Amino acid sequence: MDRSSWLAERHAAVEAGYTVDGPTYDDGYDPRTPTHVGFVEALVERTAPGGWVLDAGCGTAPYAGIVLDAGRRYRGIDQSSGMLGRAREKWPEERFDRIGLQELAIGGECAAAMCIDAMEHVPPEEWPLVLANLSRALRPGGALYLTVEELDRADVDERNAGARSDGLPVVDGEVIVRSTGGYHFYPDRIRVERWLTDAGFAILDQADEALEGYGYHHLLVRR
Repeated sequence: MDRSSWLAERHAAVEAGYTVDGPTYDDGYDPRTPTHVGFVEALVERTAPGGWVLDAGCGTAPYAGIVLDAGRRYRGIDQSSGMLGRAREKWPEERFDRIGLQELAIGGECAAAMCIDAMEHVPPEEWPLVLANLSRALRPGGALYLTVEELDRADVDERNAGARSDGLPVVDGEVIVRSTGGYHFYPDRIRVERWLTDAGFAILDQADEALEGYGYHHLLVRR
């Protein structure tokens, strides 16, 4: 199978998984860690009252309350109808659109944006596109909060080698969830910083967070 067709299948598998899980995704699970919350609050503080905050890859909108309680306006986008359905149940007065990160075409309307727990599903050839879309959505000087999920590199390399032995057209850093066909990509930090620089972002703050079996690299950047 050629890589383009394979990536299209992985994208569909990820979307289908979240759509199935959407209605019950929040049951007994809260994705917010103290570090997540702290960075969202820092993003909101950099946004003038009444300014639009875009939640790109919003899922069930676990961070909408932080934005709205601070007197900012909120808009969520996601590729999964199931996740958006749950988000609309929780926040019926807010705007949610079914738009993938790769299809985002908002032009300079947002004072700030966040993309939390979503970029791990974006393949390397699409990172520049997604970052360009997020940059275009922001006003000059607008801030973006981005998370990069991380695994132990030895684990990533081992699972990547397994995918290669299965004949899959993976590149370094890509991991396939065997049970679902889902997809994760774990770029190194040097590559992430280069992509951010190329998209016109400057890093304002960053932090590492180790969790059980994985972690996050949190980044607050400015256009």
